[in-house]
This record gives sequence, structure tokens and C-alpha cells, in this order.
Amino acid sequence: MERAPLGVAVIGAGYWGPNLVRNFYASEEWSVRCIVERDRRRLEGLRRLYPAVAGHEEIEAALGDPRVDAIALATPPRTHHELAIRAIDAGKHVLVEKPLAETFSEAEDLCERAARAGVRLMTDHTFLYTGSVEKLRALREGGDLGKVYYIDSVRVNLGLFQESNVVWDLAPHDVSIINYVLDELPLSVALQLGACVHAKTPDVAFLTMWYPSGCLAHVHLSWLSPVKVRRTMISGSLKMAVWDDVEPTEKIYIYDKGVVLDPSSTSLQQQMVSYRLGDLHVPLIDNREALGKLAADFAGAIRNGTPTRSDGRFGAGVVRVIEAALRSAELDGAKVAVDA
Repeated sequence: MERAPLGVAVIGAGYWGPNLVRNFYASEEWSVRCIVERDRRRLEGLRRLYPAVAGHEEIEAALGDPRVDAIALATPPRTHHELAIRAIDAGKHVLVEKPLAETFSEAEDLCERAARAGVRLMTDHTFLYTGSVEKLRALREGGDLGKVYYIDSVRVNLGLFQESNVVWDLAPHDVSIINYVLDELPLSVALQLGACVHAKTPDVAFLTMWYPSGCLAHVHLSWLSPVKVRRTMISGSLKMAVWDDVEPTEKIYIYDKGVVLDPSSTSLQQQMVSYRLGDLHVPLIDNREALGKLAADFAGAIRNGTPTRSDGRFGAGVVRVIEAALRSAELDGAKVAVDA
């Protein structure tokens, strides 16, 4: 017997909302019941593309609609906590655009409320569903990389300036990716910030994270780069990998390179026998749109109770890391514990 699609309401039709509408609309698992947006021009623009979908200016219509099983929030972060609470209280499953909330206490509150209400809470960390991140996680899990020594990630471009700062805008991507690939949260972090254009709006950041496995991760974020760079390098004891997300086709490169040591020697100079210079491998990756895969995962969680890659607890962990990082910045970049 064919299952009826789940009903979803997309709240917000700014930058990300139209992407959510498009992917939910294309999915056999979902039926877009309505779009909520206060800006009439944006709302009517989307309704011209999807004339069968209802449009509303306020969320109450979606919350009171029995055909709506889930709410997808694509609104500014400052609204996430309040709107998600209203959706949970209405008995709706909730997908929240990153970050889950502006503070860890708010994120934790949403997780607890969703658990009590028996609804699924998911954070829209879309990068976790890209073929590239799936491959990096598989390489780490399969032992292909060996022990992961360190990760270096760069996410820079020219603009767009947001209302908060470059950390809240860009860091959720890299923190979520690294946490997912390593399958752990960092123990401590340090953050240096620069506010080059406006004194109260940091636009460049250097984030360092120390993980329980011994991996050291560094993330460079900026709105002030003449070129767009989206590159992550993972250095392992057996192999090394580079992910260049700007590259249109061959996004992952795996290098059979490293240092061969003689463990019987005592000094580093004696141990460093040679460098291993092996083959370069470019693997095939799943090139399906990540947001479509995320929508399918959300549907599976609702129907079958299966866990998602970026559930509420995962999203709360990302917020916790960023909150600790911002505490570090207030202490002039001092190293601080994530759980402090």
C-alpha cells in the first residue's frame, strides 16, 4: 500500500527557504502544504513557481493545519528558539536551519521539549549529506587514513555580511563537518577574531579545536577574501585527503603520502628514514543534491523513528562548541573547555 506523503510547511522565503521548498516539492516523501513569509513580494514570487502551495504571512495558519506534519524553519537564528517551541507545542516535527539556536541552553531546551512531545527535531546541517563529507567520514571510519593527526579547513569569500558575525554565519558548517567526520566533540577550543570593516562585527576568525582522539583542527573563516575558497585537508598517519568544494567535479583527492619512521631509533632525526610518496586517488562520490538526501532522512526519522545525521542533539553540540569559542575570543583567544 502506497504511503501518503508527509505534509510540510516552510517558514521563511529568504535565502534558504526557496531551496527547502524546491527539495521538499520534488520529494515523493513530502507534500509542501504552505509557505509562510511576511514579505509579500518574496511570498508571491515563490507562489508563482508553486501555484498549488498555499501562502500565509503568519505561522499560526501552518501550526493549526492538521495536514502539516512538520515545520521547516528558514528564519533568522534569533527566531529559532521561539518558533521551534511553538511548532513543538503544536505537535509538529521540526527542521531548523543552522544554527539550531543562538545559545546552548536554548538548543538543549528544544531537544528536551521535542523529546517530551514525542516529535523529531533536526538541524539543517546540509553539508553532512554531501557525497564529499560522506566519503571523508567513510575514509576515517574504514581506517584508510590511519590516525588522523590534524584537520585544516578554509572557508572564505567576499561577503555577504550578516547581522551577527562571521563565526555564527560560517563556523556551523566547519564545526558540524569536522564533528561528524571524527564522530566526536572537541574537548577545548580557542578563537581569535578580527573586525576589519566594522568594529562591532567580526569578519575574520581563526578557530582551533582539540579533540579527544588527539586530532587538532584549525578553521579559517572570513568575509574579506578576494577569492572564494572552500577547502579541507585531513592529515593521517596512512593517507591524506583534500576536499575542494569549489572544484566542480573532482572534489576529493586522496594522497598516499606520509613519513616513514624507524621506531627503534630514539631521536626524530634518526627515526625519519624517508617520505612515502605513493599514488593519488580521485574517488567517485555521490553527487545527488545534499538537501534532497536530508529531506529523505527527515522523513525516515518521522516514519520509522530512525536517527538522523544531524538531529537536535548534534545541532546542540555544534552550538555548544561555537559558544565556547566565543568565550575564548572574549578572553583574547585563550584555550577554554567546551563543557565549561
